[in-house]
Amino acid sequence: MTMKTSYTAGHFELVIDDSPTTAYLKSIDGGWTKHALVDEPIGPHNERIKHPSVADIDPISFDFGLSGANSVLKWIQDSWRKDFKRRSGQIIHADFNLQSTFEHHFSEALITETTFPALDGGSKEAEYTQVKSQPETVGKKKSDGKSLTPTIGRKQKMWLCSGFRLNIDGVDGMEYANKIESFTIKQGVKKLYTGVQRFPELMPTKLEFPNLTGTISAAYAENLLKWHDKEVGKGQFERAGKKGKSGQAGRTGTLEFLSPDKAKTLFRINLSEIGLLSANFIASTANSDQIKRVKFELYIGQMDLDGAGALGLE
Repeated sequence: MTMKTSYTAGHFELVIDDSPTTAYLKSIDGGWTKHALVDEPIGPHNERIKHPSVADIDPISFDFGLSGANSVLKWIQDSWRKDFKRRSGQIIHADFNLQSTFEHHFSEALITETTFPALDGGSKEAEYTQVKSQPETVGKKKSDGKSLTPTIGRKQKMWLCSGFRLNIDGVDGMEYANKIESFTIKQGVKKLYTGVQRFPELMPTKLEFPNLTGTISAAYAENLLKWHDKEVGKGQFERAGKKGKSGQAGRTGTLEFLSPDKAKTLFRINLSEIGLLSANFIASTANSDQIKRVKFELYIGQMDLDGAGALGLE
């Protein structure tokens, strides 16, 4: 009997438009076809029949590090700017010897979600961003056995969850925010089934930008609390900054992603039409030696991925 070498779940590579996406991928999943099932009653005897109808494809989800990820970040940037780029590529799986064994191809994929991890000034963890994309078609084949490039995670030290800085125009002190909760930007996709086609065509619809929630030491929250008292308490919506793309006046700001020494801005998310939903002291506990902090929640009208820093996406 011929013995087969098992594949390993830890060796894989994602290629988009003939270019490897990053020097390190943390995980990848999805991109498989499935039937939509029809279950209907027949006749007078309480019987049912089941049969497949149209088909669908699971979204492809992958967590990537910053090193070598310029092409993915540019794809995200285009999506947020409503310049919807459809990308094609393949997921290459390999055995223990890094020899490719299986290829999973996809085409005409649109980004549907981009999730940034929780940011924490005290964290030493490497940062990974998750992207979900919806392909129109997929296929699979046995690979030719070519060798994959070994993935090296050490380069990911250039992007840590502690390396960030929040700035809001007209609200001094926000750069001392110590935490930002995980947030997801969603791109709606409408699936259109036409004629005899079993798989749908994809059309991009609306973009949804999330609220940002975080905490800041009470020692630096004076201007944040003044903003809360004026805008939330008194309903006085005087704002600073330029008008957003929709024409609605609002504060502007940035969420910067920094190198570990915080000397360089790797890239930033430009924020516009910012408003304050809430700001409150986190529950106090007697005899606790923890720093007193203020929790805040901001709503954001527009976000734009700006790679004019060390990555140079422009």
